[in-house]
Amino acid sequence: MNNPPTILVVVPTYNERDNLPVLVRGVLAHPGYRLLIVDDGSPDGTGAIADALASEHAGRIEVLHRTGPRGLGRSYIEGLKKAIAQPDVDLICQMDADLSHGPEYLPSLAAATTEYDVVIGSRYLNGVSVVNWPLHRIFLSAFANRYIRLVTSLTPNDCTSGFRCWRRESLARLPLGEMVSDGYAFLVEMLFEASRRGCRIGEVPIIFIERRQGQSKVSSAVLAESLITPWRLLFRKAP
Repeated sequence: MNNPPTILVVVPTYNERDNLPVLVRGVLAHPGYRLLIVDDGSPDGTGAIADALASEHAGRIEVLHRTGPRGLGRSYIEGLKKAIAQPDVDLICQMDADLSHGPEYLPSLAAATTEYDVVIGSRYLNGVSVVNWPLHRIFLSAFANRYIRLVTSLTPNDCTSGFRCWRRESLARLPLGEMVSDGYAFLVEMLFEASRRGCRIGEVPIIFIERRQGQSKVSSAVLAESLITPWRLLFRKAP
């Protein structure tokens, strides 16, 4: 009988003190799952809460406290590099800390890695599966995905989803240290580099629920970077 895969979930945090304990309970409800929390110097004390949770769940939670310039891309680069360096890990998942990505979908993403190198938790596989989004936000997200697919020739329905599960050896092929996108454009850059390296990309349906507490990290600067990034990727030299 094959042993079940060892799964490490990487979660970047910034001012998520209320959401993090709820997320941790949901992830650790799955036997064998571990967490790497990458805190970006949260002024609300999220880092201290993460440390307390790591003490409570010794051996299943590790906390990485970042210093220097903040950003989602920078947090993921540090966290994913640390995850890749752990030889006992088979699968590496990415998810948001704001409870928009339901931990109950993690086993579905993990199971699909038997066929794919990276699996996306997709909001757009069965129509539009989002809760508590205003109409303009749905339109903006749908337009962004069509725009990205048009410019880059990526094929997934949801190129901007941050809910993903990677085979560790596939993720290790990506040039994480060379990536320059910072906000949510970093997620597109990862997918683009994976596609260029021949990674098999799959999707499973999820229902995305808008954050219940805290403030969204989407800003005008993040949106501007997301518009520019597909063109920058298109003209990048092939590996």
